[in-house]
Amino acid sequence: MNNRLESQMMLFSHQYPGAFTEVTPPQQGKEAKPRRKRNKNGAAATPKKRKLTAEQVSLLEKNFCSEQKLESERKDQLAFELGMDPRQVAVWFQNRRFRWKTKKLEEEYSNLKNVHETTMLQKCHLETRVLKLEEQLLEAKKEIQQLQERDERAASKDLLEAVNPPFPEEFRVEEYDYGDVFYIPETHYINGMEWINLYM
Repeated sequence: MNNRLESQMMLFSHQYPGAFTEVTPPQQGKEAKPRRKRNKNGAAATPKKRKLTAEQVSLLEKNFCSEQKLESERKDQLAFELGMDPRQVAVWFQNRRFRWKTKKLEEEYSNLKNVHETTMLQKCHLETRVLKLEEQLLEAKKEIQQLQERDERAASKDLLEAVNPPFPEEFRVEEYDYGDVFYIPETHYINGMEWINLYM
């Protein structure tokens, strides 16, 4: 009888789908999960986090200073001492490590920025100094060139004087139409020197 009824219902459900809704009886041995409370928007409400006391934070900070990462046993022990959940202790340490790393990065960035600014300032001073030195070098080269030209002129004058030494005033050569006459003062006259005028 039951088989005949089930086959008729199956035939009817194929011809008119949605006419019957299948109801499954709750399974025995499994407890239903408690439903989460929902807020006004319909989203599942999260349980409120317990705010840590000043004493708990102080002890956590003291432990963080000695060790930034906790072993499992130490985490459980600390959670027991503070009356906290071990997961809560682990999350606090994770967040504290992140803040510590961020602070270190900010300090390193600040130090590098200061070094960069100091280096750039020194570079500007050095560039200014280089420009001044280049100007001084150019002036020194000009002075050296002037001194060399003066020395060359003096050297050429000395050479000319060495080739054609000037006679003292008492010795002189006078030019005439018939030739040059070489005069020697009487104090320097030597007998027999009259011949020299023949070759002047």
